Amino acid sequence: MPRRYDCTDAADRKHGLREAVSAIRRGDLVVLPTDTLYGVGADAFNKRAVGDLLEAKGRGRNMPSPVLVGSPNTLHGLVTGMTDSAWELVDAFWPGGLTLVARHQPSLTWDLGETRGTVAVRMPLHPVALELLKDFGPVAVSSANLTGEAAPQNCDAAQRMLGDSVAVYLDGGPTPSDVPSSIVDITGDVPVLLRPGAVSEEELRSVVPDLETPH
Repeated sequence: MPRRYDCTDAADRKHGLREAVSAIRRGDLVVLPTDTLYGVGADAFNKRAVGDLLEAKGRGRNMPSPVLVGSPNTLHGLVTGMTDSAWELVDAFWPGGLTLVARHQPSLTWDLGETRGTVAVRMPLHPVALELLKDFGPVAVSSANLTGEAAPQNCDAAQRMLGDSVAVYLDGGPTPSDVPSSIVDITGDVPVLLRPGAVSEEELRSVVPDLETPH
């Protein structure tokens, strides 16, 4: 039976975060609020747990899970080949609604799906998410919806779709936006905008003027 915690209440939030960290360590799934949409998370380094996440969403390995981090410094252990432009994007928009696709460190033993050596990584601007990430570490997170359904802006919608496949629900109230993060590929010499979203193309270009958009 899933447990749900009201993170607008200080005591319930503290208890809920403790339970969520324990659940992720056990290999269970957790629903958490972010600054864009609600996400469902698992231990990024637990292959079975990531598989359970994809299965809960009805999602194939061809759509691998992104990873949320609690600090830009975490990037040093996760990715390689960060350019000056990539770090400028991190400095300007993290924490916030920008996901970066980078080459992951070849030594990492995770299995997020068919990533072709890359990982989509983001630092969210939400106090509950950040606290969870700082307590646990990197978490594989995807939007907390069934594939093909609208991504949820509140915990009720996430629980209706994911139900008992999730061990702990952290209810942080409605998300401030229904716009997903922007996605920028930084694996090459020039950043490429893969998906417009919470950070506008104009904002991105103000930091990296040579930003490319797919034709």
